[in-house]
Amino acid sequence: MALGSQSRWTVRPAAGPQIGIDAGLRDYMLRIYNYMASGLALTGIVAYLFAHSPVYAQVAHTPLIWLIMLAPLGLVMWLSYGISRMSASTAQALFWVFAAVMGLSMASIFMQFTGESIARVFFITAGTFAAMSLYGYTTQRDLSQMGSFMMMGLFGIIIASVVNIFLASSALQFAISVIGVIVFIGLTAWDTQRIKAMYFEIDHSDGQIAGKTAIMGALTLYLDFINLFIMLLQLLGVRRD
Repeated sequence: MALGSQSRWTVRPAAGPQIGIDAGLRDYMLRIYNYMASGLALTGIVAYLFAHSPVYAQVAHTPLIWLIMLAPLGLVMWLSYGISRMSASTAQALFWVFAAVMGLSMASIFMQFTGESIARVFFITAGTFAAMSLYGYTTQRDLSQMGSFMMMGLFGIIIASVVNIFLASSALQFAISVIGVIVFIGLTAWDTQRIKAMYFEIDHSDGQIAGKTAIMGALTLYLDFINLFIMLLQLLGVRRD
């Protein structure tokens, strides 16, 4: 009788904190996914409006278009390397600015591909992303080795893409897109697992740290989604005549 009572006494306190941790993790991940989804929505709206505005036609064939194309990279670097010196509200504002500028840089896809194929590829991307992010969240397997391999693949894609600017090879572009899909599928799972693990490492009593960590998690998954979408669009999108 004493042993049974002791067992019940020890199990109940252990279960209580675990439930609290799971609830906190769920809220943390939902916050990140909400940021990411809102950023994607903002990017899509800005891209569509800019592509169908007279301003786009005026800047599309000027050097200004290069500034628009490269601005998101600059904002990502600013946010990534400067977030430790920012407040959470500043980081969040910069994330929205980045998502809007990314929309400007992606407006050209509405000129290159049909609206139907863009929508179809978007839903394919969303389904693939959701499946791999869920896998990264639930798996007990350590994905760090796979993540390191995918990062090597990412650097290879970047180098090949730069080379292909000068070669303009359709075969190389096809290879880049195929490898890119594999790489960003893997990165989605790995990044989700890393973001989940990070939850247990941060000080949640400090709202600034928790807020900035959520923004960086959203930015990471946003970039995985956008790049996966672009790679799939190159493979499956229907180009305008």
